[in-house]
Amino acid sequence: MIPLHDDNPTAIKPYVTVALIASCTAVFLWQLSLGAAAERAVYALGVIPAVLFDNITLSPEVAIVPPVATIVTSMFLHGGWMHLIGNMLYLWIFGNNVEDVMGHGRFIIFYLLCGTAAVFAQVLPDPASTTPMIGASGAISGVLGAYLLLYPHARVLVAIPLGFYIHTARLPAAWVLGFWFVIQLLSSVLAGAQQGGVAFRAHLGGFILGAMLIPFFKRKGIKLFHPGRRHPGMFD
Repeated sequence: MIPLHDDNPTAIKPYVTVALIASCTAVFLWQLSLGAAAERAVYALGVIPAVLFDNITLSPEVAIVPPVATIVTSMFLHGGWMHLIGNMLYLWIFGNNVEDVMGHGRFIIFYLLCGTAAVFAQVLPDPASTTPMIGASGAISGVLGAYLLLYPHARVLVAIPLGFYIHTARLPAAWVLGFWFVIQLLSSVLAGAQQGGVAFRAHLGGFILGAMLIPFFKRKGIKLFHPGRRHPGMFD
């Protein structure tokens, strides 16, 4: 199930959401420009649990930022085009509405807090791991958790691959994001403690914190479980 668009317009321009998408895209293009040195950038700017918890140290030419700073820098790195496009698609669809109910400044803080929670959800079970963690998906998962509590009834246009045929449908956000969360949970259980791959625990950690924080970050007068606004002409 791939979300394509929601029918929930915003009242303010999503400057932070657009800036985050532009920043992640620019950083990824920079990664591509490095060629063979791109892997070194991942080790330098990605979160390595064993480095974060002082179990090992990186060589001076790789340790270009303090380990704690990689919690933030890792959120702007991506492992490939599909990794980047998937994350930016979710951020574009759901981030503008969450920014709308918080305002620009609060949204930045919220995004970084969710990304930080995602990092620790992933690394705490295995603090000795030397596998770098990169990607904005943990922070974006927090945005999804907030959106679920804000607009569970908003309609989301999704593409559903059925073999060689792709079916589209408009589904409630609660179905789309609830399905996403269940997939992450099952994938995390099945993945167990294996190294590398997708950071499912980060997705869960970011999502849960996002849902927990939204009551405190939304502007006064904004209610949870809102039916959502509709573009004129939108239909079920």
